[in-house]
Parts: sequence; C-alpha cells; structure tokens
Amino acid sequence: MKYFMNTAIYLDYAATTPVDPLVAEKMAHFLTREGGFGNPSSAHPFGLAAKKAIDLARSEVADLIHADPEEIIWTSGATEANNLALKGAAKLYQNKGKHLVTVKTEHPAVLDCCQWLEKEGFFITYLTPEKNGVLSRQSLLDALRDETILVSIMHVNNEIGVIQNIEEIAQITASQGVLFHTDAAQSAGKIPLDVRHIPVDLVSFSAHKMYGPKGIGALYVRRKPRVKLAAQIHGGGQEQGMRSGTLATHQIVGMGEACRLAKKTMEHDEKKIRDYRDLFWQGIKHIKNISVNGDLQHTFPGILNVCFPGILTEKLMNQLPELALSAGSACHSKGIEPSYVLRALGLSTQEANCSVRFSFGRFTTRKEIDFAIEKIGFLFR
Repeated sequence: MKYFMNTAIYLDYAATTPVDPLVAEKMAHFLTREGGFGNPSSAHPFGLAAKKAIDLARSEVADLIHADPEEIIWTSGATEANNLALKGAAKLYQNKGKHLVTVKTEHPAVLDCCQWLEKEGFFITYLTPEKNGVLSRQSLLDALRDETILVSIMHVNNEIGVIQNIEEIAQITASQGVLFHTDAAQSAGKIPLDVRHIPVDLVSFSAHKMYGPKGIGALYVRRKPRVKLAAQIHGGGQEQGMRSGTLATHQIVGMGEACRLAKKTMEHDEKKIRDYRDLFWQGIKHIKNISVNGDLQHTFPGILNVCFPGILTEKLMNQLPELALSAGSACHSKGIEPSYVLRALGLSTQEANCSVRFSFGRFTTRKEIDFAIEKIGFLFR
C-alpha cells in the first residue's frame, strides 16, 4: 500500500513540513542496535552516547535563538510547551496574582489552556488585534493590571502569518515585572529570534514546523532573571524536574539537526519563499474581489490567507484536488467552521467561509507555483 500522494502539489507548510533528508538520515542512526539507541539516563556507554547526542542537539536548538543550552527543555511539541509555560507559570506565580493576558487569534493550544485556567480561578483578558492582525501597543498597556502575572502572544500567526512585535511586547512586560511567553512554532527557524536582545521569558517550539520530526518540541525558559515553572508531567525528574519522561533520542537529534540547518539556510529560505509568495499573489490577484486576509507588509511570507468571495472554502478545495491546501481553521465532522482568527479581524462569517490558507516552504518550486496559478486561474476564468 502506498502512503504518498505524489500527484498533489503541497501548499500546506504551515500545517507541517516534510522532514529534511539530512534530518532523517541523522535520526536513523539513533534507532537501531548499531546506533545510539541507549537510554540517555543510563550510566553505561550506550546511555552516555545517547546523552552526548542529546546535549549536542540541545546546543543546536539554543544556538538558533542565541540561548544557553540549559534554558532548553524538551517537550513533545509546541502544544505541550504552551501547556507547561502557561499552566506552570500560573501555578507557581499565583500568589502574586491570577490575571493573564492573551490575544483572540492565538493557537488553540494557548486559548484552551487559558479556558482551563479560568476554570481553576484565574482571570484572562482576551485582546482583539487590529484589522490587519497586529496587536496595538496601547491595547496591551490598557490590559495590564497589578495582578497580571503572564502575557502570552504568538510570534507568527498560524492562519494569516502576521508577525507580532514581540520585542516591543517584551519590553513592556519586562518594565511591568510581568512574564512574557510567545508561541514561536511558526517562526522558529524561519525568521530571526534572539533572546539575548528580546527579554522574552518563555518560548515554545515544534520541530515539525521547521523540517524536523513530529512528536518533539522544546520550551525556552529564561535563567537570568530565572523563571520557574510547576511541572505538569511527573516521573523521573528529567529536564530539571520540569518535564519527566525518557528522552526520545532520535527525535531530539532530529530537532537539533533541523535547527542547525535552519540557522544556516534561514536567510536563503526566507528570500526564496518571499519571491514565490509574491509570484503566486501576482498570478491570482486579478480574480474579481479577491483579497488578502491580514497584511502583506507585516507577515511571514510563507503564509498567505486569501478570501475568494462567492465560493465556499470547502467547495474551492474540492475543485482543486491537485493542490494540498488548508482552510486555516479547525475541521469538524459537520464541515469546515468559520475561522475564529478571521472573525477576530472583523471578517464576516461569509468572508471567513470563503478563505483559504496557502503556505510555502523550503521545498516549494517555481514549477509548483506556476501550476497552482494555472489551476486557480482556470477555475475562475
């Protein structure tokens, strides 16, 4: 049985990226008896070899954001990292206050955590961004209170690609003595992030968004000034007691290699992706009443969310079976629901229901862009 759809053009890099061949090759070495398969917590040579590989990978992840290796905590992905950051900080700092601030356009991994915390007696302020998706400085300032302990705002939005000014946000929170967490699943390895110059306290990552394997991620936890978190998973006390569980050496090594490659190719990848995004938009923008959701000037070019008035998202995707696309919103058994992100920007339900997310990546080709333009143009001619 074949599991690969070689006939479709992949334009859904925001959902997941294919593993880079160099990453897969390195991972394979740590799966078999001939490689570094040992438990990294074991004291014998097999375990020590695995631990050495993990230490190297931790350094590679840290190097990507200019952090110290000791500030990187392994998780199963950005979702777990978000849970550890929000719930762990809320639990440990609740004596100071029980108020958190976030944005209505956050990923469900953050919004669902906030809803859970509300049930636990915390208070959450959900901010509304500007029409272009960017959060205003004044909106954040107005939301902060004496009892605010944490602000969580994502770096790059997964649906519209908008880039928040996390440097400005971090300066505000630091001046108020408030912790700042950012979900960088969509930005890590794609645009620069330097924690030496941005006083962010907690950063979530996911390997499979930057050409690494699924099932592995990390949380950056600042050490100076030191940020403490209450563990959400208990057991053997791994990861400085913040995240127990036997470390998955092959996945961790894969994430490390993905970060190493990303740091090396980031500038080249970003330019190529921007060129292809612009080429694609130039090729379809003539379609009547078509529009971009968000702002091309404040977005990561790998994500382009487009409204095609008059044709529902589900119908459009069905009529373009050669293109692997995303609605940019959660899919349920009853069909594709209107995106809460787009609704937060002020789009009507009808407009949200006619929007599609195109996302490009390292392995996108000019031929694929031309093909996509041709297919969409044929549909609307």
